[in-house]
Amino acid sequence: MENVNLRLLVLEMLMEVTENRNGGTYSHIAVRDVLKKYNYLSQQEKSFLKRLFEGTLERMITLDFVINQYSKVKTDKMKPQIRAILRLSVYQILYMDAVPDAAACNEAVKLAQKKGFATLKGFVNGVLRNIAKNKDTIAYPDLSVKYSMPEWIVKLWTSELGEEKTHAVLEGLLAEHPVTIRLRDKSIKEALQKALAVRGGRMTDHPYLQNVYKIEKTDDMKTLPQYKEGAFVVQDASSMLAVRAVFADGFFTEKRAEDKKIHVADICAAPGGKSMFIADLLRDMGADWDDFQIEARDISQQKVVLMQENFARCGFSKDSVSAAVCDALACDEQETADIVIADVPCSGLGVIGKKRDIKYRVTQGQLAELVTLQRRILETAVKMLKPGGRLLFSTCTINRAENEENFEWLIKELKMTPVSFFDTLPNCLQTEQSRTVETAKQGYLQLLPKIHDTDGFFISVLEK
Repeated sequence: MENVNLRLLVLEMLMEVTENRNGGTYSHIAVRDVLKKYNYLSQQEKSFLKRLFEGTLERMITLDFVINQYSKVKTDKMKPQIRAILRLSVYQILYMDAVPDAAACNEAVKLAQKKGFATLKGFVNGVLRNIAKNKDTIAYPDLSVKYSMPEWIVKLWTSELGEEKTHAVLEGLLAEHPVTIRLRDKSIKEALQKALAVRGGRMTDHPYLQNVYKIEKTDDMKTLPQYKEGAFVVQDASSMLAVRAVFADGFFTEKRAEDKKIHVADICAAPGGKSMFIADLLRDMGADWDDFQIEARDISQQKVVLMQENFARCGFSKDSVSAAVCDALACDEQETADIVIADVPCSGLGVIGKKRDIKYRVTQGQLAELVTLQRRILETAVKMLKPGGRLLFSTCTINRAENEENFEWLIKELKMTPVSFFDTLPNCLQTEQSRTVETAKQGYLQLLPKIHDTDGFFISVLEK
């Protein structure tokens, strides 16, 4: 096995994600591919690589501000390789206490030389040592720089959420994000805890849902045998709360009384987490496999194959839970579904904490285009619903135009009726002091990082 220079790997990943003129690789894919290629790295090495890459990407606005305070050549005028070397090195100086400042500086100089910039070694060394010497006196001028968030997003949230909630969301997005899992086989809990402990991981109860756990200190969940056997799935709590909301007010009992098969269409389904949870939920409520049919759809053949693999891994019958290639805009079905799940394409502002490059890719101008697309998909979804059927409309963003305004449009223009799902929420959310979940009584809920300890996620339930 070759000796790997982790900082060099991170540099190459940053170049691919941030400097590629063709748009670059998505950050989570870059991490996945590198960890797969270098799977022989120790857990400590993997953690260092992941932390340095994701942290540098996440804090890029802050890092550029700091570099520009101590460099005569501004970041937008630098050679791309030098810019990336300085970014990853300043991240170590400011945010990685375990790395001595001298080591961060020395390794940066080596990287510059290795990449053919020997004449810039002095420049790199001087900028970094100056920053290291003054790091405790750096003052950040505004929220955008402090929390490394594009200014337009900060302004959007401040106008819609207010300053206090915006501060909380910005802090929440920069915080550690434990992996959330749902046990499908409760008997594996003890064995899973032991397997995680060997890897240095920790498993704690999630306060919102039974058999749901937060996993800290490890990201390697999908290599565990229990995952490969379908005994647990990786899924954020917000997604599970959304599925539970559909069954408010005894909807399952009502549908079962009709003595007909329950048809569910998950029209933007990949990777299929909601479809799998709805199947498990129906089974827990007493349904037999032949009592329901769930079709998970996506426009991408590659994603449909992924869903088929997930369903097979979890042992779902193809007659009950299936995946199919389908363009949500091209569907012409009329009144075929009892439940339609429409987790529509969105700006993704609620999952910036996990997919850190989103904030650099999405633009304010794209938001209006997304709303147009979302409404076309929602029109299709409503047509698919039988009278009395329910629509779960959700997004993973924080933006009124994509969320609350679409919800209001569904009521006004498509004559949908909102359904209260407050009673499906966990008691700890129902009784929380800030009362931020009261809107669930009106049929919608905006979950927020830190405030609700979930992704930024919008849930709404409406009936035809």
